[in-house]
Amino acid sequence: MEKKCCSSDNRSSEIVAIKDYVKKKYDEVARGASCGCSLSCCGTNTSKDAITRDLYTEAETEGVPVAALLASMGCANPVALAELNPGEVVLDLGSGGGIDVLLSAKRVGPTGKAYGLDMTDSMLELARKNQAEAGIENVEFLKGEIEDIPLPDETVDVIISNCVINLSTDKDRALREAFRVLKPGGRFAVADIVLTRPISDIAKQHLALWAGCVAGALEINEYKTKLLAAGFVNPEVEIVRAYSEDDSKDLIPDEVVEQLGKEGLRELMSSFVSAFVRAVKPKRCCC
Repeated sequence: MEKKCCSSDNRSSEIVAIKDYVKKKYDEVARGASCGCSLSCCGTNTSKDAITRDLYTEAETEGVPVAALLASMGCANPVALAELNPGEVVLDLGSGGGIDVLLSAKRVGPTGKAYGLDMTDSMLELARKNQAEAGIENVEFLKGEIEDIPLPDETVDVIISNCVINLSTDKDRALREAFRVLKPGGRFAVADIVLTRPISDIAKQHLALWAGCVAGALEINEYKTKLLAAGFVNPEVEIVRAYSEDDSKDLIPDEVVEQLGKEGLRELMSSFVSAFVRAVKPKRCCC
């Protein structure tokens, strides 16, 4: 039986459980991608589900190592969203196998730079191998958590992320950190899973659904409110992909399906979407 989150009266234990489970899942994904397989040659499953498949065009991924594609667990294409310009500095929060960092590095060119931040050692190792294979030099991968970004204040032009903010157990702090490292006028342009309405406690308390980017997702208005509280302006959420009951097979554990029932499953699958989330750090007043 799938392990459940700890009760709400022990928040610190719950946070540890979530982080450990997420790290374990993404370590398995990295190991699977490292052996170049979409199924279990490394004892894990890296096949794409309804959220993670078909995110990039062939033209976009030309020259990108296969392992970077296999390790991609995003929900959209934040690089396309961010409209990166030559010479800009971009930071990918939760960079995984590095696909969005490598694509960003190509867009900002040799006068720009792309950072990738990840907390999982195996993902960082894979990302650096992918960088070497791709022969892209204007990239640096950093170890750390998105709630404590290891970069100085106001050093980044653009923050991107691909289905990672929802994994944070302290989203307010993560958004404040994103705001801190952005330069005035900098852009927050991430792809994420968001909720269109609340989901059941059964779903919210299930660790596999945390790692699967659903249980920790924010409702749309709550996301905007948190961005404003962090200091951002002009928050926008654009829905780019919705899901149906037919998509649940690869997304929702059998145990949750049994607990929810047919009607509950249908409601859950209509409660979350993939979205582009945008906001801006205000420029300094020149008065």
